[in-house]
Amino acid sequence: QLTESGGGSVQDGGSLRLSCAASGTWYSNFCMAWFRQTPEKEREGVASICDDGKTMYANSVKGRFTISQDNAKNTLNLLMNNLKPEDTAMYYCATLVGHLLTLERRPYRIWGQGTQVNVSS
Repeated sequence: QLTESGGGSVQDGGSLRLSCAASGTWYSNFCMAWFRQTPEKEREGVASICDDGKTMYANSVKGRFTISQDNAKNTLNLLMNNLKPEDTAMYYCATLVGHLLTLERRPYRIWGQGTQVNVSS
């Protein structure tokens, strides 16, 4: 089970830190990711990370967002700096068992309920 937190409302240029707590059975070989979705767009991958520490970012967030994991706490984090109005969305964390560093939605089988991020201009 995955539970997101940390969403909220900020102004253009502000920062937020999202967290995703994982509970239940956990595997040593896994990858996790953050996705986001608005009513107008399909769910898109934002950032992903695997247990070996390798990361991948969508071009739209490179240099602004940082994904990290705390394996001891089974927590996934997303530090979002220099937020823009176009970052407004529901943010979801997801995980897949195995080693596949990807921002494609299909491989991810376990999803959280999401946390809302609103960025005003």
